Amino acid sequence: MEPIDFAAHRRALLSQLPAGSVLVLCAAEETTRSNDTEYHFRQDSDFFYLTGFNEPDAVLVLRPGQSPESVIFVRPSDKLAEIWHGRRLGKQKAAETLGLDQAFELAELESELPGLVSGAENLAYLPGHSARGDALVADLLTRLRAGFRQGLSAPAQMQDLRPLLHDLRLFKSEAEVALMAQAARISARAHVRAMQACQPGLYEYQLEAEIRHECAMAGARDMAYNSIVGGGENACILHYTENDAPLKDGDLVLIDAGCEFQGYAADITRTFPVNGQFSEEQKALYQIVLEAEKAAVAMLKPGISIKDANAVALKILVGGLVELGILEGEVDSLIEEEAYKPYYMHGLGHWLGIDVHDVGDYRTPDRGRQLEPGMVITVEPGLYIGPDAEVDPRWRGIGIRIEDDVLITEEGHRNLTVDVPKEIEEIEALMAG
Repeated sequence: MEPIDFAAHRRALLSQLPAGSVLVLCAAEETTRSNDTEYHFRQDSDFFYLTGFNEPDAVLVLRPGQSPESVIFVRPSDKLAEIWHGRRLGKQKAAETLGLDQAFELAELESELPGLVSGAENLAYLPGHSARGDALVADLLTRLRAGFRQGLSAPAQMQDLRPLLHDLRLFKSEAEVALMAQAARISARAHVRAMQACQPGLYEYQLEAEIRHECAMAGARDMAYNSIVGGGENACILHYTENDAPLKDGDLVLIDAGCEFQGYAADITRTFPVNGQFSEEQKALYQIVLEAEKAAVAMLKPGISIKDANAVALKILVGGLVELGILEGEVDSLIEEEAYKPYYMHGLGHWLGIDVHDVGDYRTPDRGRQLEPGMVITVEPGLYIGPDAEVDPRWRGIGIRIEDDVLITEEGHRNLTVDVPKEIEEIEALMAG
């Protein structure tokens, strides 16, 4: 995205803050991996949404209706540090490059920040989000309260930014949708490649490597989350990330993986046979999950909730389990009693955006918020028959999940991840080819 896109995010947020507000937000810090090496840096999602800036330690100050309205504190240009650790934008280029009014070096934070905040009636920030942010605000307030002889005054009101900022992030602009669609296309190709590469004897991490390679070669250096590649009964572990077991002939493998493209996430799950051919038991369970997923996706449009779609998916899942003899009883009663929970223990989906489990209020514990254009959600029903489940042994150790990323539009919805096969015949044909 361009600086003008991030400026639009800032304007939208500032327009909702009370009069007399000042916003203070900290960027992410580098995290030590071992001794004097760091983990690959990823910017704080809220800071990225408002700035597009991808360096650590920065501080953003926004003052609606005042001059300067937007100020950033950044690491200084430092030739020696840049020789060792990489280029820095620096104070001289930061304001123009990021589309902000003014820039300072971080060393000037102590002297400049009190003057930028003094006189404000309301201080908006993210309490509890980071130790550095909390310490910065606490020190700032202490200094403002102690500086009354110098004409300084501290805000009387504190405001948590999350409700406003996170609701804005829930609705994607055209530029954001374009990035998410590209992340979805890249991730779809990666899943196809994994299906084509899969064979008995490979290790789970080798399939993960195929996915990472495809994403990186297409311009997505980072994954949006730790990839799940679970063969056999490992697929019954919802957030399995060890990915270190060999793939066995006759098993299914569940892959939950998506790339991050220019800050925005994709999230796709497909389940397929290691040897390219579903067994009869695998087909039976897979078809139930597939029908539930397709029915839930088909429902999505403005005015529908995740709760509504889950109710449709749940009826198909439970009805299928009854038909196979895994559950016994009336479908509606089994749903009311939550008898399905040992086999389907998670929700239907979640918001998607800068974070794979993106921010945004679901409004009710059962996710009853009505969908609106610009929202992006995942749809991911599953069935997981654990190795120790009290069922016919032929069903044990089978885990299946199918997940797509769906944009809500004025007309209904757009499936961003339609490029990955999910019909049984399509998967078998692809793997055979």
